Amino acid sequence: MEGMYQKLRNLDAYPKINEDFYSRTLSGGLITLISSILMLFLFFSEFSLYLHAVTETKLLVDTTRGQTLRINFDITFPAIRCSLLSVDAIDISGEQHHDIRHDITKKRINAHGDVIEVRQDGIGAPKIDKPLQRHGGRLEHNEEYCGSCFGGEMSDDHCCNSCEEVREAYRRKGWALTNMDLIDQCKREGFVQMIKDEEGEGCNINGSLEVNRVAGNFHFVPGKSFHQSNFQLLDLLDMQKESYNISHRINRLAFGDYFPGVVNPLDGIQLMHETPNGVQQFFIKVVPTIYTDIRGRTVHSNQYSVTEHFKKSELMHLDSLPGVYFIYDFSPIKVTFKEEHTSFLHFMTSICAIIGGIFTIAGIVDSFIYHGRKAIKKKMEIGKFS
Repeated sequence: MEGMYQKLRNLDAYPKINEDFYSRTLSGGLITLISSILMLFLFFSEFSLYLHAVTETKLLVDTTRGQTLRINFDITFPAIRCSLLSVDAIDISGEQHHDIRHDITKKRINAHGDVIEVRQDGIGAPKIDKPLQRHGGRLEHNEEYCGSCFGGEMSDDHCCNSCEEVREAYRRKGWALTNMDLIDQCKREGFVQMIKDEEGEGCNINGSLEVNRVAGNFHFVPGKSFHQSNFQLLDLLDMQKESYNISHRINRLAFGDYFPGVVNPLDGIQLMHETPNGVQQFFIKVVPTIYTDIRGRTVHSNQYSVTEHFKKSELMHLDSLPGVYFIYDFSPIKVTFKEEHTSFLHFMTSICAIIGGIFTIAGIVDSFIYHGRKAIKKKMEIGKFS
């Protein structure tokens, strides 16, 4: 047993020195103090990094399919009135949505940017006594109202009970509705007067679009659009023949939900155009992104990059409408962000490296100073004797 203890004693990598052989110096004390302060500083720095999460980034091939994309927007047009501003969306699969109104809010603003009125897109018909029936007579007692579509009916029982429904019926037919005063619903709702009252106003339009996750575009154009012979035309009233100033400010444009650290490059930009009736185009590359926080909650969203181009009115084709167009496509690469804590073993390794490294360097510096002073002292003694 004694032999085993002796073998263990021989393995001791820290042999003890008798205190009588210690030599304490002032320089050694200063180096010890400085190294201790440095150890504490680096320890707390490493400890703060251990408490905070780090984000790991990976690039993967995007294999997802068959999903939809939510586009959130908030755009201000200081020189286009709300009643003339419409939103359309088209994608390469052939799906088209013209004059989108659901999930969209418009705010009428004056020349100073102050909000005049906030309303959901679309114009509702006020309740007025005895509106004109489809058969030509007035609404009688207990009779259900069914307004005429003025030739735009899709079937015998098709009713148009508001000005917007008449205009929608005409759009489906591919007809232009130019004289609104001849339409009973529009006349009762004061549609023409409403547009005249908004002269000189601007519009803030915000909301969201749900589109297929394929390449496509959505755009904001002045005037209600419809589809005819594969060309998109404008249903313009007689008082809408002036030029349109498509100057705008993009308050927010996001493809998907918010996640920490996301940067939307178009947020806050303002483009003022002196040339009327131009086309502002934004070519957007959407990058699918998955963000996972430290608690394991996952957000499926997107980032994007963008380039822009403005086309003057004299360079526009006949089938081009003045407006602001966002043409987007998807990147085949998906980015994942994952928040993680530094492992405890990594933290302990760093602490040991800090303590051991500083202790070793401090020992080398102290030894160099000590032996240097001894050498100088020895030379001075030799000089005295000589």
